[in-house]
Amino acid sequence: MIGKGLLSTDHIVQAHIIPMRRCNLACTYCNEYDDVSKPVDVNIMMERVDHLARLGATLIMISGGEPLLHPELEKIIARIRHHGRIAGMITNGYLLMPDRIQRLNDAKLDHLQISIDNVMPDDVSKKSLKVLDKKLQMLAEHADFHVNINSVLGGGTKNPDDALVIGRRALELGFSCTVGIIHDGHGQLKPLGERELKVYREFKQLGQRSFAHFSGFQEKVVLGQTIDWRCRAGARYLYVCEEGLVHYCSQQRGFPGVPLLEYTTEDVKREYLTKKDCAPHCTISCVHMTSHMDYWRSPQTLESGLNSRKPEEELININVAGR
Repeated sequence: MIGKGLLSTDHIVQAHIIPMRRCNLACTYCNEYDDVSKPVDVNIMMERVDHLARLGATLIMISGGEPLLHPELEKIIARIRHHGRIAGMITNGYLLMPDRIQRLNDAKLDHLQISIDNVMPDDVSKKSLKVLDKKLQMLAEHADFHVNINSVLGGGTKNPDDALVIGRRALELGFSCTVGIIHDGHGQLKPLGERELKVYREFKQLGQRSFAHFSGFQEKVVLGQTIDWRCRAGARYLYVCEEGLVHYCSQQRGFPGVPLLEYTTEDVKREYLTKKDCAPHCTISCVHMTSHMDYWRSPQTLESGLNSRKPEEELININVAGR
């Protein structure tokens, strides 16, 4: 993936696709789900995967909502692999059982990530190690694909030390582990407190390095420092919502807002050179990861519409009733 990305700048490196906006959980910090949406028709998802392949996407990551709620998820994964692309998925893990894991094996899923927010469930998140540890044991026994466990820091997490417990358990089961920094509703930094910083430093010593650590951006994020980088969202990275529209990322929905099936290599080239005003305090690691390889080349000379967005034009993220 990195080699291909270094050789050419006119193709997508990573795309996130959403086949299911509904989620079976209601974590209070999340703005990427609802409790009413129906699954996107599998044939429509196939068309989107096919077009991403035509645009050269190397890694196609399935997210949500909760993608395991989609009744034909494995067909979407198999379609990604049919094109020789890397197939990944982000899930809360609740719906994993041995037979479902085997179906993911049969579809040839490459990579699965589960985000676990705490050791014990609380009123913020039910994605706890206590609830999910049996699912992790099932994965360790049955999964043929790589598994990464992502814990979180910041945003008022009640017990920062939980991240270390979760990371150590992941390594014990033979998985990799990463830690993410909770951002606000626009993907912007929420600075870490003193205890959270200490936990972050300890986490880095666990022995598993993520690309975020390698690129160095996360070190600046946790210190609350401005990040000097060239965001290639809309070019190297695409976020394709359940409506089939291309967005810069999950937190900047609405830009460029072009239907994926109308997206062309010319769009990729334009967005590659477009400066994103939200970049200096961004914490969206997947965008950093895919943009980092191009930091040294192609200064961005075009302006995006992000900075001119009026308050009444702010995208309203559909969420559960009462949120």
